[in-house]
Amino acid sequence: MSPEPGFVTVAVADGIATITFGHPRGNSLPGALLRELASTIEATGRRQDVTVIRLESSGTGPFCAGASFDELKAISTPQEGQHFFSGFAGVIQAMKRCPRFIVTRVQGKAAGGALGIIATSDYAIAHNSAAVRLSELAVGIGPFVVGPPIEHKIGRAHYCAMTVDFDWRDADWALRTGLYAKVTPSVEELDAAVAGLCLRLSKANPAAVALLKEVFWAGTEHWDTLLAERAGMSGSLVLSDFTRNAIAAFGAK
Repeated sequence: MSPEPGFVTVAVADGIATITFGHPRGNSLPGALLRELASTIEATGRRQDVTVIRLESSGTGPFCAGASFDELKAISTPQEGQHFFSGFAGVIQAMKRCPRFIVTRVQGKAAGGALGIIATSDYAIAHNSAAVRLSELAVGIGPFVVGPPIEHKIGRAHYCAMTVDFDWRDADWALRTGLYAKVTPSVEELDAAVAGLCLRLSKANPAAVALLKEVFWAGTEHWDTLLAERAGMSGSLVLSDFTRNAIAAFGAK
């Protein structure tokens, strides 16, 4: 398993909770970090002194490189595989069920599972360098767990296209398809846009926000079962020789 656990922090001021996650390898996501992120979002959403959540990653580089390759390579059974990919399901469900709006700051490139986090955000603001890529097919699996929120956000046609060709797409493409709600040309403008929106939302009626979240995610009540099944798909595929060779080749680039 990855020797680097990464971290999740939370700070609250004036009704705004800032949740920050980080990992030295491109803000990638090992299983323990995924579970900590999910539990932090869940607990923060219940706090009476919180009216909006700002979600961000650490540093000035990539927003998130997706799943931890070290951990993917260490999976040895289908059960371990399903457990790992269920970590993404846990974050998605925690974000979806959170009664507070989640505004996500995307300062750099986002790949693989990171797109599931962005898509499950209620509003994502990105720097114009924040290209996106669904890279799962390149490593012998597929975006099974993160696919439902991405499809929910940008539609099936765009989701299928970015799954099949797994090329990088620029921030303007993500803006046009709705994955990002706003794109800024500078980090200073990114921070100002995120801070300004969070300030406005911190004054919103919490009861109205909670009801809007239910409206936004209507029709996804079956995702507990769906995401568990999808985690099983990825958990089995990651054990194949094809996938192990693809992960090794991809990681060596």
